[in-house]
Amino acid sequence: METKAKWVFDKAHTGIGFKVKHLMISNVKGSFSKYDAEILTEGNDFTTATIKFRMEAGSVDTANADRDKHLKSPDFFDAEKYKDITFTSTSLKKADDENYKLTGDLTIKGISKNVTLNVEFGGVVKDPWGNEKAGIMLTGKVYRKDWDLNWNVPLEAGGVLVGEEVSINIEAELQKVKE
Repeated sequence: METKAKWVFDKAHTGIGFKVKHLMISNVKGSFSKYDAEILTEGNDFTTATIKFRMEAGSVDTANADRDKHLKSPDFFDAEKYKDITFTSTSLKKADDENYKLTGDLTIKGISKNVTLNVEFGGVVKDPWGNEKAGIMLTGKVYRKDWDLNWNVPLEAGGVLVGEEVSINIEAELQKVKE
C-alpha cells in the first residue's frame, strides 16, 4: 500500500467560479478569493482521493460592490453567521481515462446537500522546480433554493431577476505537499 499523499491548491493557478442567469437573458459571473482544500490520495492515484474543500462566503466577488454586499447578506450567504461554504467528498468514480464523477456533501448556510460534479483530470507532472502538480477542472450545476438561497424579484414580462440554477466552474492546479 502506498503512502498517503497530501495535495493543496496552488492558488496562483486556481480559480473558483460560478455563474447564474440575470433577468433570464444573460449570466452574471462570480468567484471566491479565499479558499483552501486538502486532498489525500494513495500515491498519485486520484481514483483514491478524499477531498475537503472550504471557501469563505464573505470572499464572494462579482466585480460589483453592491451586488457582493447583497450576496453576503442574509438574503443569500449570510456570511456573518455562516462564514464557510464546504464540500466533503463521499465518492469519486472514474468514467474514463480523464473524467470522473465526484460526489459529496456541499454545505451552505448550515444546510448540507449531496451533489455530484464532473471532474476532468489533466494529469500529474513535475514543474521546473521539482514540485509535483496535478490539474483538475470541476464543473456542475446546483439549485440555489436547495440551500435556502431564495431571494428573488419577479419580472413584469415573466420570469425572475436571478436564476435558480448555478453553474460551478473550478479550474485547479494542485501541488503535492512535500514531507
